[in-house]
Amino acid sequence: MSDEPMNDLVPRPRPYHHGDLRNGLLEAARTILEEEDLSQLTLRAVARKAGVSHAAPYRHFPNHEALLVELSLEGFRELQQMVTEAARIPGPESDRTAHIGAAYMRFVAKRPAVARLMFGGQMANREKFPELGAAADAVGVEISNALPDPALGLAVWSAVHGLAMLVLENVIDLGQRRSGLSVLPSRAEILLRSLFTAPRD
Repeated sequence: MSDEPMNDLVPRPRPYHHGDLRNGLLEAARTILEEEDLSQLTLRAVARKAGVSHAAPYRHFPNHEALLVELSLEGFRELQQMVTEAARIPGPESDRTAHIGAAYMRFVAKRPAVARLMFGGQMANREKFPELGAAADAVGVEISNALPDPALGLAVWSAVHGLAMLVLENVIDLGQRRSGLSVLPSRAEILLRSLFTAPRD
């Protein structure tokens, strides 16, 4: 039998390296939010999920509200990047509109709880954080810049966002009740293309 101490044979938790704690906490928070719900998303629960002490989250997030704001800002940045990439795909206006709508829905399908947090009323003091409004505006700017008319950009954003919220609240069914949220990008693309193909008087 080896003389090696038994303690050395027991795997130890991998410590966070400098700079990793914040990302680890955010990843844990996203998991709780998407797999459970907002009521379960506490700093203590995040610490437990991330495998750190209960005091560790306070190094980066002084309170629960600060964590929610960061999750929302992170979501807006991801959504903006997805919209930007979709808008770069060459093609006529109808194609760009469809690609943008599909990208928007792809984000909603990937992070439904984060999308609700970003745009919903779950943060009581939202007006205290102007960066949230600026982040939302940045998404609208990306959509408008991709289309020839800012009014069309606003209309497209309103249409796809309204569609997303109706789906998330189960007001309408685009096939997600049977097949899951993964069907949303293709369904959104079909609906947006119909705006350009529907006969007009």
